[in-house]
Amino acid sequence: MNLLLLEEADFIGPDRVVLSDRRLTHMQEVHRSAVGDSLRVGRIGGLMGTAQVLRLETREAELQVTLDQPPPAKLPLTLVLALPRPKMLRRVFQTVATMGVPRVVLVNSYRVEKSFWQTPFLEPEAIREQLILGLEQARDSVLPEIVIEKRFKPFVEDRLPAIAEGTLGLVGHPGNHPPCPRALTEPVTLAIGPEGGWIPYEIDLLGKAGLQPVQLGERILRVETAVTALLARLF
Repeated sequence: MNLLLLEEADFIGPDRVVLSDRRLTHMQEVHRSAVGDSLRVGRIGGLMGTAQVLRLETREAELQVTLDQPPPAKLPLTLVLALPRPKMLRRVFQTVATMGVPRVVLVNSYRVEKSFWQTPFLEPEAIREQLILGLEQARDSVLPEIVIEKRFKPFVEDRLPAIAEGTLGLVGHPGNHPPCPRALTEPVTLAIGPEGGWIPYEIDLLGKAGLQPVQLGERILRVETAVTALLARLF
């Protein structure tokens, strides 16, 4: 981890925290910290800064923190994502957090298996765990918002137009479509489908909501690869 993220429960005073979980283990085994050392830290949902190790024992560490730096800016993006396979979902959560996506809407699709919605990886604590791993990698302290929409048609018809209003609406979709634009600065609403892609009916509905298809070339990409490739190209 490139950043120790601090929970509210860690604070025993305005500038003091005590750690006793995997972060302590990381300090001991990876950083090989000693009393007096300085570490990068961030308060979840708040500022970032540094911490000095005041006390380091086998089962806990006490740190004095100075939080005086803003977290990095998020991308101007709402990502609409057809629910991936459960094993892939964890990696996608980490990826979006690492790359600075502020909002992800998980939606159903014809090619999303019903069993995917039963995965324990959609439990709030499981989602949060993966997002934190992504933030630690990127040195960010602000969690992305994750919205779950299990009904595709009502979401796309009733709520997506308002989300996409005032943004560049795009759908990642293989085929004879314009290439994905590069290096944008304007806000974007981007929809990425499941493995196998959106069906024509879904593309039509997304188009009526203001999202137009774009492609990355002839290769068919896994969802996690498509997310990374599209974000890297757009911004």
